[in-house]
Amino acid sequence: MTELQKRALPVRTRRHSDGIPMNDLFRTTNPTKNPTKNPTKDPTANPTRPQSTNPAPDRATGGPAAPVTLPRRPPPAEPDLTERPGPAVPGWVAVLTGLTALTGAAAALWRARPLRTVELPPWQWAALACCAVVAVVSFGGLTRGRTGSAWVLSLFGRYRGSVRRTGLVWISPFVLRRRIDVRLRHWRSEPIAVVDAEGSALRVVVLVVWSVRDTARALLAVDDHLGYLREQVEAASARVLSQLPADAFRGDAPTLRDAEAVGDALTRMLAAECRPVGIAVFSAQPTRIEYAPEVAAAMRRRQIAVLDAKHRDSVLTGVIDAVDDTVTRLTTRGLVELDDFERQALVKDLTVAFYTRSGGPAEPNQE
Repeated sequence: MTELQKRALPVRTRRHSDGIPMNDLFRTTNPTKNPTKNPTKDPTANPTRPQSTNPAPDRATGGPAAPVTLPRRPPPAEPDLTERPGPAVPGWVAVLTGLTALTGAAAALWRARPLRTVELPPWQWAALACCAVVAVVSFGGLTRGRTGSAWVLSLFGRYRGSVRRTGLVWISPFVLRRRIDVRLRHWRSEPIAVVDAEGSALRVVVLVVWSVRDTARALLAVDDHLGYLREQVEAASARVLSQLPADAFRGDAPTLRDAEAVGDALTRMLAAECRPVGIAVFSAQPTRIEYAPEVAAAMRRRQIAVLDAKHRDSVLTGVIDAVDDTVTRLTTRGLVELDDFERQALVKDLTVAFYTRSGGPAEPNQE
């Protein structure tokens, strides 16, 4: 084959010295021509296919690549231990009963007075004893019910009910009474050590608004409901704040600076954990989220660098828009005629002038 015939061959038969067709170097594939070709390489080729929740096995160890996390459930609540009204009567009924018993005893003694003898019939001694017992029980069970507090009654270790009456109340003196505060209360935590999603050490202070909803569970279902609340606040803060970074240094991602969203998540989690022990959590809001002292200086420098970069980017964007608008107006209105070299020079000069003007202080007009 002559050299002229070799040159007349189609281009597709010519190959580069490394064996790659020359026309393949600039070939643009059209994915719409054969969409079913090799569908296994694209994980999104079949969006309706259910994805497996089990992690892929690790080839090195033979085990799962990541542990499977199960959904967390709050502690179970005892269904039989629920607040119910306890045995109690108004105080005036007990006072009236005690006075009646004392009056009966005084009348029996008055009737025995004309006999001028200490020896009384047995039935009179029994009547006097009954009156004395009734008077002691009536006056001994009187107590004062306060607004915002309740009595939890128990007899031989068994829950007998709760009394939320106010004023003068009579409760059986044979039951064990324990007072509990049911008012709306707030508690401000000490700085809690947590970490964010990026592993940065934080210090957070949480304000919790809560109250005792079920007095029986608050006193009998847990050893110390105040200590339980404090520990749950610390645990819930560690779990919620570890889901997001404290600051978004790369883009506008959600961060812990959104106090409303963080507070809602913390309130829901804390309410679910404290409900089984009779505590109602109405609000749990982080009042202060700051970096730990050992990383505060480094994070502050990082924040300043990010803010400076954002400022420069916004200034440069404004300068480019201003230059583009200026050049477009000059050319479209026919004020100047520029070739490519002159246009580039004009854009460069305008960019330097606008950027210097916007980045530095305004210079006074000199006349």
